[in-house]
Amino acid sequence: MNASTVAVIVVAAGSGLRLGHPEPKAFVPLGDGTILSTAVDSILGMREIPHLVLVVPADRVDEARAVFGPVADRVGAPLDVVDGGTTRQDSVAKGIAVLPHLVDTVLVHDAARPLTPALLFDEVVAAVRSRGHGIVPALDVVDTVKRVGGGGRVLDTVDRSTLKAVQTPQGFPREALERAYVEAVGEHTDDASIAAAAGIPVDVVPGDARAFKVTVPSDLARAERLVEERAGGGETPLPRVGTGVDVHAYSDDPATPMRLAGLEWPGGHGLSGHSDGDAAAHAIVDAVLAAAGLGDIGGSFGTDDPALAGAHGVVFLERARDLVERAGFRIGNASVQIVGNRPKLAPRRAEAEAVLSAALGAPVSVAGTTSDALGLTGRGEGVAAIATAIVIPLPGR
Repeated sequence: MNASTVAVIVVAAGSGLRLGHPEPKAFVPLGDGTILSTAVDSILGMREIPHLVLVVPADRVDEARAVFGPVADRVGAPLDVVDGGTTRQDSVAKGIAVLPHLVDTVLVHDAARPLTPALLFDEVVAAVRSRGHGIVPALDVVDTVKRVGGGGRVLDTVDRSTLKAVQTPQGFPREALERAYVEAVGEHTDDASIAAAAGIPVDVVPGDARAFKVTVPSDLARAERLVEERAGGGETPLPRVGTGVDVHAYSDDPATPMRLAGLEWPGGHGLSGHSDGDAAAHAIVDAVLAAAGLGDIGGSFGTDDPALAGAHGVVFLERARDLVERAGFRIGNASVQIVGNRPKLAPRRAEAEAVLSAALGAPVSVAGTTSDALGLTGRGEGVAAIATAIVIPLPGR
């Protein structure tokens, strides 16, 4: 086994509740392995084989040793597996504590960034050694950033020219990182902030778009698509189909406006719901999310979000479109069948299709029917909608 002067501490002890999986995040399946195994594959592709430290949940230590011991042995990488702490900061400290004296350069990496290429690890190591202090990879912030106060009120616009979106691995001279952790007061969100608090200079180097963090289902779907395409040698991916269903009762309040299929219908008795009750728009959202493997509308836009109280259906469509595109897909088209006695869709069908298509960024067809006096729609108690959508994986995503 090789003696290495570089160590990579992989923080893999988080729960990952936002992914909606029962397993800890690092052990969620990805491709033929897991998020953690995908991250380890990249790390072991470094030019200089590192001393690998995996920080995992206490009940996964034996499993991780059994899985990754043979993997590390094949390339001659020293391996330690330790149980994590109650916070990320505690977990990193436990990883630092097992490093051998030979190590002089330490990289700390989040397993939740599994597709970070080996080249980025090499570049961070080289920058730490040439500059003698902390190095973090980062990307430019391309979106306009707002400061928002209570109730969602925009306070001002932040100058993004001075902002960077920081990634991992974050690298440091071993002695400097150890000192920073000894002197650390309070909790910090990353190792660079701990180092800066200890007076250690930290420079930024160019990051990599592939080093994105898997936090929510749309991130995992994007990672799965990249892994599938990498394994398949770039074969043309097939479109995916999803179905969505939504039902809303008519509101008890006759003053509630009727909103359906992206339109407001004057004089209509509106639909109940946390938002505007637009069953057609909501069914389309469920369909596109299902097609992209992103769950359903409740998982992405919960009723506990006050910003969505009374929100129009087109808001959900626009947000769903963003989630799907960030997950590596484009929406091909969608169709929705509205079931109910009122409102009468035919006179405004073209208008509804135009509004829904604009919000979704793809053609949407709208059809209407009744249920021949059967069920809640037939009794005039509410409206139902059934939608189908096609999404197409983007090349290279």
